[in-house]
Amino acid sequence: MAKALIFDFDGVVADSEVLANTVLAEVVTELGVPTTLEDSYRSYLGKRFSEIIAGIEKTVGRTLPTSFGDQYQARTLARFRQSLLPIAGVREFIAKVDHVPRCIASSSSPDRLALCLDVLNMTSLFNGRVFSASSVERGKPYPDIFLHAAANIGVSPRECIVIEDSPGGVRAARAAGCTVVGLLAAGHLPKDHGISLREAGAHYLALDYLGVERIAEELLD
Repeated sequence: MAKALIFDFDGVVADSEVLANTVLAEVVTELGVPTTLEDSYRSYLGKRFSEIIAGIEKTVGRTLPTSFGDQYQARTLARFRQSLLPIAGVREFIAKVDHVPRCIASSSSPDRLALCLDVLNMTSLFNGRVFSASSVERGKPYPDIFLHAAANIGVSPRECIVIEDSPGGVRAARAAGCTVVGLLAAGHLPKDHGISLREAGAHYLALDYLGVERIAEELLD
């Protein structure tokens, strides 16, 4: 039986990927390489900040100034302050499982996670149990962030349910030994995304948090 919940963040707690990748597409286009929102999803979705910067440099064919990262981050965070919304039903789900240990394990940077949780008024719901892949050696699809998160909340990975929306995240959680629920509730996901999550190894799929709740009721102690 499971004893804890680990939430990915973007696309699982915050409906942020459309906003973040819109900014990315704008930035890369301004650097001289026309880039659509779909291009951005294919190239950058689910990657750590350092990997995104490296990917942009490869795409535009040159090293970017050291100030670029801060400017890009500021632009993204400004868009979040203006328009960020939670994934529908996440607050209600957390309220129903409030007795279960929980945390966030995300590829996003600590600053971005902190700001987004503040904008969503959800900081207190995770109370310092927010872990970024910037603190581990390897990002998703490697298991490092989920092993790190489970260790910090004192629960075996095999007793953790991970809620993920990306194939790389699903593979990472499976590699860590967790039970994985693939969530299909975010605004950026294509209609056939469930197939990708199944192929990556998701044990369960949920269209929304009511679906997650039904699955969690079966798995939690």
